[in-house]
Amino acid sequence: MAERSTAAVDVADNSGDEPLAAKADEATTDGTAEAKNAAGESPDGVDDKDAGSPAEPPAPDLHSGHKLAKRYRLEECVTRLDGFSSWRAMDEKLRRAVGVHLLTANHPRARPVLAAARSSALLGDPRFVQVLDAVEEGDFVYVVHEWLPDAVELTALLAAGPMEAHDAFQLVSQLSQAMAAAHREGLAHLRLTPGAVLRSSTGQYRIRGLAVDAALRGVTAERPLRTDTEAIGALLYAALTQRWPYENDAYGLAGLPKGMGLIAPDQVRAGVHRGLSELAMRALANDGATASRQEPPCTTPDELAKAVAAMPRILPPEPTFAAPPEYQRTTYQQGTYGRPSVRPAPTAPTVMAVPPAPLQSRTGRALKWAVSALLIAALGLGSWQLAETLLDNKKTEEPGTTRTTDSGSTDKNALVSGKPVPIVTARDYDPLGTDGGEKPEAIKNAYDGDPSTYWSTQSYYTAKFGALKTGVGVVLDLGKVQQVGSVDVSFLDGTTSVELRSTEDATPPSMPDGFTKVAAGSGTNVTLKPENPVQSRYLLVWLTELPGSGKQYRGKISEIKVTS
Repeated sequence: MAERSTAAVDVADNSGDEPLAAKADEATTDGTAEAKNAAGESPDGVDDKDAGSPAEPPAPDLHSGHKLAKRYRLEECVTRLDGFSSWRAMDEKLRRAVGVHLLTANHPRARPVLAAARSSALLGDPRFVQVLDAVEEGDFVYVVHEWLPDAVELTALLAAGPMEAHDAFQLVSQLSQAMAAAHREGLAHLRLTPGAVLRSSTGQYRIRGLAVDAALRGVTAERPLRTDTEAIGALLYAALTQRWPYENDAYGLAGLPKGMGLIAPDQVRAGVHRGLSELAMRALANDGATASRQEPPCTTPDELAKAVAAMPRILPPEPTFAAPPEYQRTTYQQGTYGRPSVRPAPTAPTVMAVPPAPLQSRTGRALKWAVSALLIAALGLGSWQLAETLLDNKKTEEPGTTRTTDSGSTDKNALVSGKPVPIVTARDYDPLGTDGGEKPEAIKNAYDGDPSTYWSTQSYYTAKFGALKTGVGVVLDLGKVQQVGSVDVSFLDGTTSVELRSTEDATPPSMPDGFTKVAAGSGTNVTLKPENPVQSRYLLVWLTELPGSGKQYRGKISEIKVTS
């Protein structure tokens, strides 16, 4: 099993469970899909059968500093609940923080937890917090997983207020696609709550506790596809309204008014995006609400992902800029440099006597004619120079090229194609990987004009990034929207497959699918030329296959050049 280079899970809540002060039996109080009705049955088929059983062994009584496998040193207990405990620990072999779930070997759920952890580890999808180890050792069974100290839990994001439509769209899109991929491999989550979703610093959402959280609590479901789909709908509902879509309060969010049933998000809060509101109702499968909108319910994550993809694109909000400070006029006079001059007190206007107009003389008439002649000559010279400039421009410009004028309109035959376009800045782009990035300290070598220097990716076990991601790349910032006719990329160490992607957004998209693929190629010196020139400020040079051999596959870019 390939281990990841960064560690996993939010410090405040490592396992997706409630902290130590949480209620021991949240299955009947948190208002989630596991909440049981008065008859003792779960409304969606989820049954938390073993949680809180009096015959269940207590959580392992260990202390900070205890070592597992002479490698994992326990540092802080973040959860002690339902006969298991969760810890923040240190992997002393790799010198990184990890998370650990710990049970006694005779715990009735020990075997299911081991099986769930090993199945989750085989998925290897970077959209999920990765299981690194699952071990039975003596009297204990423990599961080791990633620890993401820089990620923010969705619970904290929702506490700050409702999300913008673009952020909520990214949330439901990424969660539905990830869970659809998991279900295709036969894996379900069954406890997809705000505590199980993390957002990394790159804007990517990652899901923790796949299959493991449910096994730890003994949660099962007759319809796992429906359960996870409804959970995603509940998270979207909460993101749009900052309310939990059930009557009970949960995860720091107020529930809906009692006795009113499920209310559409756009009826709970003004300004909610209508399409996202309908999507949340379709995922929650409220038949009355969905029938009124003539849209079928989404009963699987795959159906939900397809419904999200069919929606019109939701653009991010326009950036806001602070108003400039009020201009203060300052005058400088001789003897008072650096200090505003004192405005003199107003005085009464002075009336001056106007002498009678003198008689025109021969000298005055001559001066008048001389001035007129000079003005006519100046006008003629200016017109001749203007005509010459226009003729020169017409000769040098190529037909078919365009340019954006100062007024914002497009002026044809105004730009010469093939001119170099300077790269203002660039950054490494690895939204599907870890927070460590892809050698960001060397990114300037990719466009510094020196072919002897280079930027490289991290090393991978296969040319396809060890099946951990679909690619990595470099985002180029041209400073402003410009015409791009082609991009030349020089690689080292062998043939590399690469794509050129562009965007019309004011900021680079958080995921590669937000860019539009405009060209592709493979080789050591690749010219990426769109079918038609594109207008863009941000370009993504996206590497999709790396050169190398054995366990050393790496992409190296020695130079990138952009032309109009």
